[in-house]
Amino acid sequence: MRAAVLREHGEPLEITDVERPDLAPHGVVVAVEACGVCRSDWHAWQGHGEWVGDRVRDGQILGHEPAGRIVAVGARVERVAVGDRVAVPFNLGDGTCPQCLRGHGNVCEDGLALGFQQEAQGAFAEQVHVPHADYNAMHLPDGVSARDMAALGCRFMTAFHALTARGDVGAGDWVAVHGCGGVGLSTVHIADALGARVVAVDIRDAALDMATDLGADAVLNADDTGEVPERIREVTDGGAHVSVDALGVAETCRNSVHSLRRRGTHVQVGLTTDEERGEVSLPVERMAMLEADFHGARGMPPTRYDELLRLLESGAIDPGRLVRREVTLEDVPTRLAAMTDYETTGVEVVTEF
Repeated sequence: MRAAVLREHGEPLEITDVERPDLAPHGVVVAVEACGVCRSDWHAWQGHGEWVGDRVRDGQILGHEPAGRIVAVGARVERVAVGDRVAVPFNLGDGTCPQCLRGHGNVCEDGLALGFQQEAQGAFAEQVHVPHADYNAMHLPDGVSARDMAALGCRFMTAFHALTARGDVGAGDWVAVHGCGGVGLSTVHIADALGARVVAVDIRDAALDMATDLGADAVLNADDTGEVPERIREVTDGGAHVSVDALGVAETCRNSVHSLRRRGTHVQVGLTTDEERGEVSLPVERMAMLEADFHGARGMPPTRYDELLRLLESGAIDPGRLVRREVTLEDVPTRLAAMTDYETTGVEVVTEF
């Protein structure tokens, strides 16, 4: 089968023929119909690795936002069958560790990161293997295309988990979103659906236009605005109840923390680059005096899929609105390169393999 394979960090992925995935007794093989191209793929391609425990190794098939149809089922799988349409999270739990049993499978103690580890080859390929499929595979709702479900992949899931489980966003709350890439725009869209008021921050007018279209009540161009936290406190009459760093650079992280009102919550979603080396200095005294909370958010537990799917089926959210480009497998190397200088807007999805 054809796949996009990492051969050297920073060099174009190789589109080549590879062996089809082996089937584990607890797994399924999915024929990939769509797979999102995410900034996390860019991080892996660049060799930023502390957030997955190590740099992604040469020979890795990238891609971690797939949707498709099951073509093979392991002997121990009971909940899904050949022919089922499914989406797959990037945070693959085994369903049995203490974290999984407590409903936190996104941080499974024995979990795998799809597309980032050799034991979990990714979905920039014609087929992908999904381990522990009874726990991880998510049935696609009727009428939802694979393209739109791929857009619902790690970015929408992470945004939903960040807002509802980590940020505890309520109707009427002010939510600040720093960075309006795929996950940032997903955060804007979901926050609006939850009844929150949203102020979105970016340096690209096109991204801010999309944020407005997806429900942002106010937008700030950080290049034009100057002091971002001060402007957010003005717009929100005292600061955000929840502020999300959806980019992952030191400036946006600190801006997010400084944007909070008393007892506000910062949620870190964006991944850092080598420039930050996984560490960002923060105003800890200010955080203590405000009793501000700092939370991380990684994907979403499979046990919470039904909550997100109910929101989808209600019509309150439409991940397809974020899709701005459909691409082929051959396009993946150039689309990753375009992310280096933030030349992409919205979500791009591979739909031709």
